[in-house]
Amino acid sequence: MQAEPRPKKLLDHVRDAVRLKHYSYRTEQTSVQWVRRYILFHGKRHPQDMGRPEIEAFLTNLAVNQ
Repeated sequence: MQAEPRPKKLLDHVRDAVRLKHYSYRTEQTSVQWVRRYILFHGKRHPQDMGRPEIEAFLTNLAVNQ
């Protein structure tokens, strides 16, 4: 009996989306890193559970503190 395959993680979906558009490997790495930073900034919440206020908070933090 075969085990069911694990569902893909969010960052794997990001990689797939970037590859589908035939972007460079470096662009893929950068995209994944930005998504990771966004998730960590919000205490490891899933982006699916966030919206505009969280995006604005992240961008404001980047502009003011970094």
